[in-house]
Amino acid sequence: MSGLVPTGWLQALKWVHLLTTLGMFVVIWDVQLRRYPAFRSVIEDDFPAFHAQHTVSISLIVVPLMLGELASAAALVLLPEVTAFSNLQRWTGLALVLLAWASTFFIQVPIHNRLAQGYDLTLIDRLIATNWIRTVLWSLRAALVLTSR
Repeated sequence: MSGLVPTGWLQALKWVHLLTTLGMFVVIWDVQLRRYPAFRSVIEDDFPAFHAQHTVSISLIVVPLMLGELASAAALVLLPEVTAFSNLQRWTGLALVLLAWASTFFIQVPIHNRLAQGYDLTLIDRLIATNWIRTVLWSLRAALVLTSR
């Protein structure tokens, strides 16, 4: 595929990748340290509405970031002419994205679906504990993109 993609597009891809990854890094640490712990202090009767509002508002932020990050990580694997990343960085980055998505959809989303029914401190604590998986994964991704050439 070398030479088929204009240089301007390759630069844009690198920026999209950097910004979406760093965006998720910031969001996941905010969720881990501030948003999810705040779930504990919501009045039980107010929790379903609070949780619904949280889900909508956070989705407006994370869905575009996650989609952009996945698309750019996949594009980096498919476009070896993006010289800022080694093959190891490309494949490691894509693997980390896929692991974060797997954690999101197989662990955190089911917990959120149960929390949508009402306040459950055990589930909230499980959400906080399992979210460390994503926090570590996105932290590793941030380190990876920040250390690229």
